[in-house]
Amino acid sequence: MFIEKDVNSHKKQGSIEAITGSMFSGKTEELIRRLKRAKFARQKVEIFKPTIDVRYSETEVVSHDENAIRSSPVDNSSNILLLAGNVDVIGIDEAQFFDKGLVDVVEKLANMGIRVIVAGLDMDFKGAPFGPMPGILAIADYVTKVHAICMRCGSIAQFSHRFSNKEQVVLLGEQDVYEPLCRRCYLEATRKQAKPSDKDAPNTMRK
Repeated sequence: MFIEKDVNSHKKQGSIEAITGSMFSGKTEELIRRLKRAKFARQKVEIFKPTIDVRYSETEVVSHDENAIRSSPVDNSSNILLLAGNVDVIGIDEAQFFDKGLVDVVEKLANMGIRVIVAGLDMDFKGAPFGPMPGILAIADYVTKVHAICMRCGSIAQFSHRFSNKEQVVLLGEQDVYEPLCRRCYLEATRKQAKPSDKDAPNTMRK
């Protein structure tokens, strides 16, 4: 998708673009592509990511394919407003890890005439809406949902299945912790995880 400024307009036209999908679907790759394209067009670009995301780099947004672009780590969404100076385009990666206030921040930036591009998971490992992403998707001018390939059957994948039994929603990890699955394979995997194994089952045999 190519969404560029109207060169015939004398007023800055803000917008919100949301890129979403499961893990390993290419969200960050698409975000980086759009931001680099804007930089090539000599537009002023700022990129932000949550400080919690240090999987590849503390100061760069990095895709699973190791494409990277310089970014500013921030603790909360309000800092984005403070750090967004005279820019044309703002990119926000891993938006699901931000607080719910990100929705208002993004809308304010767009109303200021800034093109805002947000990338993040739409669902957590339980298949539930993740963080501020549902609100971002609701107010976005443009939504791009990208898909991975199911690791078990090769179909289109939209779920992020977690191997670990840890229950916290935020758990950073890569292919050692998560795998993209289609709906059928995801349901099968979660049913198996929910079913206690023989060694964990209570011993009801009478002596």
